[in-house]
Amino acid sequence: MLELIKAVGLGLVVILPLANPLTTVALFLGLAGDMNFAERNRQAFQASLYVFLIMMVAWYAGNAVLHTFGISIPGLRMAGGLIVAFIGFRMLFPAKPVGHSVEARHKQDELDANDDPQETVNIAFVPLAMPSTAGPGTIAMIISSASTVKAGVDFPAWVVTVAPVLTFLVVAVILWISLRSSGAIMKLVGKGGIEAISRLMGFLLVCMGVQFVINGVLEVVHTFH
Repeated sequence: MLELIKAVGLGLVVILPLANPLTTVALFLGLAGDMNFAERNRQAFQASLYVFLIMMVAWYAGNAVLHTFGISIPGLRMAGGLIVAFIGFRMLFPAKPVGHSVEARHKQDELDANDDPQETVNIAFVPLAMPSTAGPGTIAMIISSASTVKAGVDFPAWVVTVAPVLTFLVVAVILWISLRSSGAIMKLVGKGGIEAISRLMGFLLVCMGVQFVINGVLEVVHTFH
């Protein structure tokens, strides 16, 4: 049980800075302004469910994708590291406010163009689940972890089987709670607080991304020795 808790904790430490639910909260508040309470709760639940499903697919289908396209583990590490570092730099030095992505702008245009109050635009999958929470960096990290974690070496086989599901479930629950409590979080932290936390997360992501690239390069060097 201790090994399981350790594995889930490690997974959360790796994924949460990338998922960064607080930026999704800011985006959710911006897009769900005209929705009623029940619709907000429905969108929050759907977004959390989509995030869980995306992460599960990335974990279990990642290896098949790598083998299909002939991508090596070092190559994945370096590519994933560059993506993670790039996302980290964008969070550290944002060119625009947190949560203002191309997908968010398109969804806002869709909301503005919707004249029928009975018809609700779905924001759960795009942009809340993807790319805001389970974006390219998160998916690359999950695929890389799925390819490198070996049962019996890093953790017992049963832990490697159970821990990913629990980790993704915890991330989804954290997102759901954050979205359900979005108003209270914004009042407590404010936009400035969310941006400060995002920059801290960005610094962690830059460090993680650079380390991934270093590990990938070292693996390539070792294969030639």
